[in-house]
Amino acid sequence: MTNSFDFEQALTDLQAGKSLTGKDGILGPLIKQLTEAALNAELEHHLANDNQSNRKNGRTSKNIKHPSGNFELDTPRDRNGTFEPQLVKKNQTSLSDEIDRKILSMFSLGMSYRDINAHVEEMYGINVATGTISAVTDKLIPELKAWQQRPLDSHYPIVWLDAIHYKVKENGRYISKDVYTLLALNMQGKKEILGLHLSENEGANYWLSVLTDLNNRGVKDILIACVDGLTGFPEAIAAIFPETETQLCIIHQIRNSLKYVASKNQKAFMADLKPVYRAPTKEAAELALDKLEEKWGEKYPLVINSWRRKWHNLSHYFKYPEHIRKVIYTTNAVEAVHRQFRKLTKTKGAFPNENSLLKLLYAGILNASEKWTMPIHNWSLCVSQLAIYFEGRLDSVIDI
Repeated sequence: MTNSFDFEQALTDLQAGKSLTGKDGILGPLIKQLTEAALNAELEHHLANDNQSNRKNGRTSKNIKHPSGNFELDTPRDRNGTFEPQLVKKNQTSLSDEIDRKILSMFSLGMSYRDINAHVEEMYGINVATGTISAVTDKLIPELKAWQQRPLDSHYPIVWLDAIHYKVKENGRYISKDVYTLLALNMQGKKEILGLHLSENEGANYWLSVLTDLNNRGVKDILIACVDGLTGFPEAIAAIFPETETQLCIIHQIRNSLKYVASKNQKAFMADLKPVYRAPTKEAAELALDKLEEKWGEKYPLVINSWRRKWHNLSHYFKYPEHIRKVIYTTNAVEAVHRQFRKLTKTKGAFPNENSLLKLLYAGILNASEKWTMPIHNWSLCVSQLAIYFEGRLDSVIDI
């Protein structure tokens, strides 16, 4: 029989400044006593309702983790082995999920396993092994898989698509893999990540499979897709969503252009390029592009030819008012998500497997999504104008 909790001694310890929780905390013995009393009551109820001859058969001890500290729990047994305790199940080693929640919270902030263990030990006096932390964070994997396969809305006005690169161990060596992120604005004007996909190389062929996955999960129409300058990307989008307007990222185009401009000419070149991408109309932009070619065409033909070749997909944003232009002329929205990913993974040079990477990014998505509670600025005006520009395509999903 467990000794009764000594309330007078507990009061003395509390007055002496002893901690209520954590290692050797005042509440540990009380939690142990209450838990064992509840388990004894469970066994008594089981025996009273057992149709076969049965009786008590000693106890089994196991170490239990609890926010009030570790303790040895004596679990009662029955002779027939039919007793299944419910308060603390046979293989359960933690009395509360509070510690698990703390571990997941710290993990989602990008903390290393070593730092997580140090914080848990400081808060609760419990040393949590790396394997235990890994097992707790692995609980995110089934949730991630379900999230990746969840049904999606039928219409998304705007979707940004981009990739970020990581080193992942595979077959005994580390290789570079791309995580494809699809960020959307839904019909309420709120940001929503539609999916994360992992591939060995960024390429239009793989994007085709990603877009097919979107379509299979219920997406029937995307008005505008904002992407970087990957060759074949617009064609991949058109193959699955033929009516989608593909806007290439202006910022990516500028960065790529400057790679081929001598550093001594970059300042002057940018001054002449600015009237192109900041023009009030497409016509004014084309006149500025002509002037740019007259001045720099002989020196940097590759740069000018790139703007000419991609102009159809670079220039869509000119036809929209300013508040829509700001949303679609760059993939900065999804790059902001990738910046959050980099904060999470900055202490990790590489990942031992795909799941270890994806579960961390998913934890980051859960954190980011909590902040996406409001629509973007001027969304009501934006969606009204998009409904006019894309006549008839939003009629089935706009409730007026």
